Formats: sequence, structure tokens, C-alpha cells
Amino acid sequence: MSRPRAIVFDWDNTLVDSWVCIQESYNMTFRHFGMSEWDMVETQANVAASMRDSFPQMFGERWPEARDVFTKSFESIHLSHLRPLPGAAEMLRAFKDAGIHLSVVSNKRGTFLRKEAEVLGWTDLFAALVGANDAEADKPALAPVLMALDGSGIAPGQSVWFAGDSHIDLQCAVNCGCVPVLVRPEPPRPGEFPSHPPVYYLENCAAMVALVSELAVPISPI
Repeated sequence: MSRPRAIVFDWDNTLVDSWVCIQESYNMTFRHFGMSEWDMVETQANVAASMRDSFPQMFGERWPEARDVFTKSFESIHLSHLRPLPGAAEMLRAFKDAGIHLSVVSNKRGTFLRKEAEVLGWTDLFAALVGANDAEADKPALAPVLMALDGSGIAPGQSVWFAGDSHIDLQCAVNCGCVPVLVRPEPPRPGEFPSHPPVYYLENCAAMVALVSELAVPISPI
């Protein structure tokens, strides 16, 4: 119950609102293959893993073609859909000013991740922005977390929080020995995370600032 030395954030729907963009990119890909499209409930239930981990199961031998179609589709719309979640920028600046090491581990392609951070003016807030294919394996593996903490002098462990909105974020935290933090409007459902329950559940960015403030020297509220 102490302030984290480092926080590794998920990106999509933890710091930025991405669901509409993700849904449309998948449906553009499904239309290319003549497959049924997803509604938002299906999108939110099925999207978490990186393309190199999920697409071979979804598209079989044609998964490289699906990857290319999805990438082109996403590239054409993602910046026009880019919206930070309420309080995200203020939270990040408060944590940065408090001396907490900040990084991102996302299953979004690294080039897209870093472009979005640049457009939002957030690049300097993070020590590292690690996306899919940047490390030898993608989240929930340990490799991208090690990359995110490289050079900080901080090893994965209980002084590091992994904050995200999905099961794969909590699984990554547990795999790395970090503190799993669930950040989303909906509280965890009974039995939703049987093997990797969150240590903390926070409904939004302001709640995360409030919790960290309670654990150490107060941070200015947002």
C-alpha cells in the first residue's frame, strides 16, 4: 500500500477512447473477407490481443492479408477518431511531476501508438511507448514490460503498477509480478478475472490520481 515507483499504462480505452475506431477497422477488414461484422458488444468482448497473436486464429492462412487490410483501414481513420479520455492528460502530468516513471505497453502497432502520442502532445510524458512487434513478444508477455522499464533502474515487481481496461492487461501484470490495476467505468463482474483479479479497481483517471494521492504525498487533484 505505497505509491508506485512506476506505472505502465495500456493505451486504448485506458488513456484514449478507441472503441469506435477499432470496431470500424475490424468491420472494414471483415467486409473485405465477406465475413459478418461485429457490433460494439462483440468488439469489446473480442479485442485485446495483438494481431500476431489473434489474427492466425481468426483468419487462418490468410491472416497476413487480413493484417495488411486492417493496418491500411486503421491508418486511414485512427487520427480522425483520436480522443483522450477525460482527465487523462491531467493525470499523466500529475504523475510525471510527482516523479513516477511512466510508460505504455500496448498491443497497438508501435508506429501508430507513437504517432497518436505525438499528435496529443504526450510523447514527453512517457519514458517509453512500446507497441505490438516492438518486443520479441507482445502483451501479456514480460518482454514489452522489460522494454518499457529499460534504463529506469526499476525492475518489474510490486513497486510497478500495470493499469489497463482489459483482462490481457491484468494478465500481463500478474505475469510480470506487477500490481494489476483495472481502469474502466464498469466494475469487475463476479468471476470475470478468476486467475488475475485486479488489486485496485478505478472508474476513471481522476480516481487513479486520488488513490495515488492517498498512498503518499498528495498530488494536486484533477
